[in-house]
Amino acid sequence: MHQLTLAEIARGLADKKFSSEELTKVLLARIAQLDPQLNSFISLTEDLALTQAKAADARRANGESGALLGAPIAHKDLFCTQGIRTSCGSKMLDNFKAPYDATVVAKLAAAGAVTLGKTNMDEFAMGSANESSYYGAVKNPWNLEHVPGGSSGGSAAAVAARLLPAATGTDTGGSIRQPAALTNLTGLKPTYGRVSRWGMIAYASSLDQGGPMARTAEDCAILLQGMAGFDPNDSTSIDEPVPDYSASLNGSLQGLRIGVPKEYFSAGLDPRIAELIHNSVKALEKLGAVIKEISLPNMQHAIPAYYVIAPAEASSNLSRFDGVRFGYRCENPVNLIDLYKRSRGEGFGAEVQRRIMVGAYALSAGYYDAYYLKAQKIRRLIKNDFMAAFKEVDIILGPTTPNPAWKLGAKNSDPVAAYLEDVYTITANLAGLPGLSMPAGFVDGLPVGVQLLAPYFQEGRLLNVAHQYQLNTDWHTRTPTGF
Repeated sequence: MHQLTLAEIARGLADKKFSSEELTKVLLARIAQLDPQLNSFISLTEDLALTQAKAADARRANGESGALLGAPIAHKDLFCTQGIRTSCGSKMLDNFKAPYDATVVAKLAAAGAVTLGKTNMDEFAMGSANESSYYGAVKNPWNLEHVPGGSSGGSAAAVAARLLPAATGTDTGGSIRQPAALTNLTGLKPTYGRVSRWGMIAYASSLDQGGPMARTAEDCAILLQGMAGFDPNDSTSIDEPVPDYSASLNGSLQGLRIGVPKEYFSAGLDPRIAELIHNSVKALEKLGAVIKEISLPNMQHAIPAYYVIAPAEASSNLSRFDGVRFGYRCENPVNLIDLYKRSRGEGFGAEVQRRIMVGAYALSAGYYDAYYLKAQKIRRLIKNDFMAAFKEVDIILGPTTPNPAWKLGAKNSDPVAAYLEDVYTITANLAGLPGLSMPAGFVDGLPVGVQLLAPYFQEGRLLNVAHQYQLNTDWHTRTPTGF
């Protein structure tokens, strides 16, 4: 059962080949057996999962149907879940039990999805390797000595190891697409505002976006269908009709214009990954797509702009964690200033402290115009580049990451080296565009992803291209040894 995709599970449940309760018990046993070597979960919710599974079976027995009804999933541990620890991978929230469900959690629960647990993540979603978690690093199931990517590394590792068919993630600068690429998954970052951020603990509010992680584009379409939609509780949620994503999967790619930016193939890209990306281009050409070289001239400024804007927003968002209202509080503070200093100094890890300090500096008097304001102007230039490109092409294609997964600890002493791994993904967040990563091959036994970007609210187009590609390739069907 653990090899079944979400789509196959939906068909199996509809045909009464197995029940949701049976499937849930199998996967919970598998997590208990295999996750100790991966560390992909922070919390397991066995009682909740079995209760939801029994309820889903009862709903099906009463004639209800639905692709997510009885399907097992997990949530990245920054989606608030009522009465269950929501830690954000941080000591700061180790004792926090959310008093309500995030909109994404509530929507998927209403659709009948079964929550198996909360997955490990970089602390407050800050990281590209899932090594900054208070609960320890997550291991890549393709090679346990390597990182799974971050910050949604727990979700990625769990799905890649067949502990469950799909999971939610969040993407601030590539945190769905990058771990998807490094673990051989399909991961989708929707258009900013397509999925509600209410109840999703914020890192950088103008960049964060929740999305699905699964093995196939078909499964991502099913999960996104349950997640997407307008939410009056979220002021950044956009009131745009949600199409039937599964219905668009089988459209022809004949005449589809695919742009390949020349800036993507610079000296920083592993030449073996470049070759795999070119192979993906050829495969899509055979399906009728038309390839065109394009230019994104301001891409070179994306990383410095992102690493000013994101920490600036983080320093503001994380100011609420002060030891007073909720979360970690230091022992025996001598006064209020001591309470603030020690609660934050002891509750936040090194990477989070680093980004708070950078952000506070960028927003300080005398530096706001020089750094933050300039970064926002660059952000607009990057968006304009995409708008110009999408007048010529329907999709933009390139590598998801410049390198395959690196060894655990290899970049801990050089944070900037880890930041550079986001070079291809952060532009979509700066511009608010939807992006998808799909499996494209292997380098030294480690997975490689190809990234697709589309105009606003064209998630269906991304899923269509990825699905057609996956019907004609088998990279996404490969399973890591031992899982």
